[in-house]
Amino acid sequence: MKVTILASGSAGNCIHLQSEGVGILIDAGVPKTKIEKRMIEAGINPASDIQAIFITHAHGDHIKGLPIANKWHIPIYTTAGEWHGISGVNDELRQTLGTLHGRYETIVLGGLHIYPFKIHHDAYEPVGYAIEDDNGDRACIVFDTGHIDQDMLEMMEGSIYIVEANYDEDMLVNGPYADYLKVRIMSDDRGHLSNEQTAMALAKLVKGKGERIYLTHLSSNNNMPALAEGIVRRALRKKGFEAGKHYHLEVV
Repeated sequence: MKVTILASGSAGNCIHLQSEGVGILIDAGVPKTKIEKRMIEAGINPASDIQAIFITHAHGDHIKGLPIANKWHIPIYTTAGEWHGISGVNDELRQTLGTLHGRYETIVLGGLHIYPFKIHHDAYEPVGYAIEDDNGDRACIVFDTGHIDQDMLEMMEGSIYIVEANYDEDMLVNGPYADYLKVRIMSDDRGHLSNEQTAMALAKLVKGKGERIYLTHLSSNNNMPALAEGIVRRALRKKGFEAGKHYHLEVV
């Protein structure tokens, strides 16, 4: 499975996943023209390499570029709750993730199986996604979430981890943000993942079998790539795993 990070961070998030002849976008959080430009630079054809767009939640840094769907007639999938925060999408492109017995139903697109799962953020009905292909790769995408619970850990087991490491706790606490905003960011139910939270989750998930890890959605004000990378490396080193040998790590 090929992963292309088209945008990551507080200014916008957009990821392209491709396996064989099927490609999808996870979120479209930068303007349509930027998504198209970055796809062209990466050799991705919007007319043939995007079979669907999957939205994690309807905040601007995740949906700003959704006009791309109308232009290229791409179906958009998200939860019933998140559709309340999305406008301007042609009716025939709107697809709602169904539920059965309290879990989201699987979406099958060619050789891709997409499994939505519940996360914790201040949105209507936010989700993460696990994507499996016929080659045995499983990519797990978790952006904005205040914490990672046991149900999420079970869904996230795989070979590719695309997960936020939003803030360094010391930088946030000692930084210029208003107190109410600091509380929101650090909230388990409404906030974001700290470097430590992300490292703890990865230490539980990574088995040292060559997994690919992408640290994403870093705050430009409350984090630094070297901090996020160092904390994750230390947590995995305690498990006996070294970057480049047992897993591969990229900070986006």
